[in-house]
Amino acid sequence: MNGTKSSSGRNKAFSLKSFDPDGIAVVFGSSGGIGSAFLSTLSEVGHFKTVIGFSRQSSIPIDLTDELSLERAAKTASALGDIRAVIDATGYLHELGQGPEKTWRELDAHKLASAFAINAIGPALLMKHMLPRLPRFGKSVFATLSARVGSIGDNRLGGWYAYRASKAALNQIVRTSSIELARHAPHALCVALHPGTVDTELSAPFAKSGLNLLTPTAATEHLLNVLNGLDSSHNGGFFDWRGTPVPW
Repeated sequence: MNGTKSSSGRNKAFSLKSFDPDGIAVVFGSSGGIGSAFLSTLSEVGHFKTVIGFSRQSSIPIDLTDELSLERAAKTASALGDIRAVIDATGYLHELGQGPEKTWRELDAHKLASAFAINAIGPALLMKHMLPRLPRFGKSVFATLSARVGSIGDNRLGGWYAYRASKAALNQIVRTSSIELARHAPHALCVALHPGTVDTELSAPFAKSGLNLLTPTAATEHLLNVLNGLDSSHNGGFFDWRGTPVPW
């Protein structure tokens, strides 16, 4: 577990003013490329009373395939105060040395199961334990990192079966959870975010020359600005790093 109450005088290109500053921000997957950027950016800007991160390496470790670890993390975070922002920056693209499938001939049951376990089932269990802990009143957000390739309507190239399908499943879980969340906390949101192509170890093999590549810090600042601009009418939505809705 990583917690901080530090502040920073740096001018930022984004705002978090729509969130209660007495609240808690939580980052899951805080040791990854984007997750660590979320943790450091939220800590440095100093808007929230406390920022806490969970990962396999944190002092209270999590494993998306171990529900008890997720419940333990949720209880730890909620004991600190009102949770106003939850960022799920976990994700799985492919195993080391093996890229995403380019054809149905490469479909493999183990790879499919691994993708669904990390990209859909794990986040679903996070929602199970975090959404009921969001405050009943005032803005709060659970945001999970999806991907444009998980969009069924935007799929024009094919390939990447496991990743596409598991992210599409995540999008459906977000949409379904958002409906139940609205009954529990009418000002809360559960949303999916597409961060763009971010310069991390995960995306390095697929970064093409001339592609608009975002640094992890830039991506997180864009996404935090998007979250700041959302209200309850956007609950259950899927948005890219510019705030543009992504088709399901």
